[in-house]
Amino acid sequence: MPPAPARVRVFAASDLHVTLGFLGTVQEAEARKAWELIETFSCFRTVTGSFAGVVPLGNPRKPSALSAMVDAGREAFSEMIAQARGPILAAAGAPEDTRPPLPHMTVARIQRRANAVERRRALRWAEEIKLEGASFRSTSVALYTWSDDRQARLFQIVAKHDFGS
Repeated sequence: MPPAPARVRVFAASDLHVTLGFLGTVQEAEARKAWELIETFSCFRTVTGSFAGVVPLGNPRKPSALSAMVDAGREAFSEMIAQARGPILAAAGAPEDTRPPLPHMTVARIQRRANAVERRRALRWAEEIKLEGASFRSTSVALYTWSDDRQARLFQIVAKHDFGS
């Protein structure tokens, strides 16, 4: 990636993931209750794929996430999200998410305090990111929480389930 402009936080490699379902501010006990369902889903499988371009997500007038859209592998991720997201969110007591699945990997965030000029620079920067030839192999699902040291990385994995082959 080209160097990020001011007010853009690029995610550490260890923070990169495709979100199955966002639990939000639920308590740990509720998140763990939802996690207990993971092994019951038959839809989870290894996905090999690639990315399309990086696009802004969030409020259309003030986007916050800059995300790499899944290209190859999109259908497989969409099926997993469609089948597992609702039951997982319900088990955690999180709000229902009725949006269609949108497989993506957030690579950076525009900071809230960015002004209009900084936001435009961030959006131009995202357009410059070329992902042709960038591929991935997704072999597990994980439960994330905030990292204790958010300066180094945003998230930490608290539980992980490997798909096998």
